Amino acid sequence: MTRIVSRFNVAAVQAAPIWMDTTATIERACSLIREAASHGARLVAFPEVYVPGYPYWNWIMTPFEGSRWFRVLSKQSVLVPGEHTNALCAQARASSVYVVIGINERSPISAGTIYNTNLVIDPEGEIIGRHRKLVPTWAEKLTWGGGDGSSLRVYDTGIGHLGTLACGENTNTLARFALLAQGEEIHVANYPAFPFNQYDMVQAISLRAGAHSFEGKVYTVVASGVLTKDIIDAVCETDTQREMMTRKPNAMSAIFGPDGMIIGSPLIDDEGIVYAEIDLDRPIELKQMHDIVGHYNRFDVLSLHLNRSPIQPLFESGAQPIREIMDGEALADHEQALPVNHRRNA
Repeated sequence: MTRIVSRFNVAAVQAAPIWMDTTATIERACSLIREAASHGARLVAFPEVYVPGYPYWNWIMTPFEGSRWFRVLSKQSVLVPGEHTNALCAQARASSVYVVIGINERSPISAGTIYNTNLVIDPEGEIIGRHRKLVPTWAEKLTWGGGDGSSLRVYDTGIGHLGTLACGENTNTLARFALLAQGEEIHVANYPAFPFNQYDMVQAISLRAGAHSFEGKVYTVVASGVLTKDIIDAVCETDTQREMMTRKPNAMSAIFGPDGMIIGSPLIDDEGIVYAEIDLDRPIELKQMHDIVGHYNRFDVLSLHLNRSPIQPLFESGAQPIREIMDGEALADHEQALPVNHRRNA
């Protein structure tokens, strides 16, 4: 696709979902898309698993205690495509914006598997990308299945080459390089509001986003969630759990330039939308110095293999109707061996 513009505005949404209520959260997401578009944004990025929220119980409960919440999340998770993604696509089309939004994606074949998924939607209202988080982090493994290399992609759009990774994936050097090696120009990194770290979450996000932007000479749009009193009250049953859930800072949203520096001011913990203008011609001079997917590398010495094979539970081969592979006497003998109600003209 030919790039339509080189300079445009992007928006990073830092907002809370209507926790564990998919329909209400989709409505809120559509409202936020409209708001961002009214401020001139061409790209609107949302937090990790914004719909219908992050599984905080994994960190404060035993697996058995958290199972009842897993059931709630499973029933509220989103089918792709489905009625909820249709609503998001319709809003993207009505607002003429690209949208990257995190959802809990329900497996179409099993109620026990949920994926941490980022959807990429274009201004025509089409889902052009679905990235499933490759490796759920630590306690998140109690909730999410793992994705595969088929979704580790960069999308050729009218606003440049767009890629995305969720939360801790932005610590995965090889995953980030795989996107840069596909020509990524804009990177969306989304996070939940996360109070459980043994380090400063704001600094951790800044290090990851700044490193990716500086190394690849790309723009990184960081969108994080917000922990509200309603969410804390819903999930916490003890004072210890409440203390764990109220630690701050736990979230930051910001836009990083190709020099690794934040453009404007970040938003920490509070709800709001961060805006910035980006210029995709700016990295040209910067890449003259360090182009790690071009002249500033030695691919004869170092290389990365990306396996795009999708993981799936069933591979079918050689399936043909029995009448096409049997003839005459063999078919007659076969049918004599069948129960009467399965024979021809029974």
